[in-house]
Amino acid sequence: MRLSDAFEKTGSLGIPEKAGVALDLEVRVININEGRNEAIAQRCKKLAEYSAFIAKARFFERETGDKEGGMLAAIKYCREHDILKEFLEQNATEVINMLITEWNTEDAKVVWYEEGQEEKAMEIARKALVEGLSYRSDS
Repeated sequence: MRLSDAFEKTGSLGIPEKAGVALDLEVRVININEGRNEAIAQRCKKLAEYSAFIAKARFFERETGDKEGGMLAAIKYCREHDILKEFLEQNATEVINMLITEWNTEDAKVVWYEEGQEEKAMEIARKALVEGLSYRSDS
């Protein structure tokens, strides 16, 4: 996966397409879900425990029909079975919040648009100041 794939093409940013990306990041994504790439999990106990925790969370979510209830049951189970026990004892609330909050692309696009509008307004204000114009409100 390439980081640059997550962003707009350079032409829409006012950068010539032929200029390309100045810096990019390429990552290899490895599936560590339970039953996948077990050789990696065997070399790293924490990854194996994380994989087991996620599998339990999914199992309990299916059993309870409730994402948060499933997460709570998985945390309890894993703490009782010494799976990420210390981490879950210290960070259970953060884990629940992170895993039950769903990423919503549409909401993210709205935020990106609003941030872009703020940036445009700031750029216009900077240019106006450079040209000696001042802000005046009649209200």
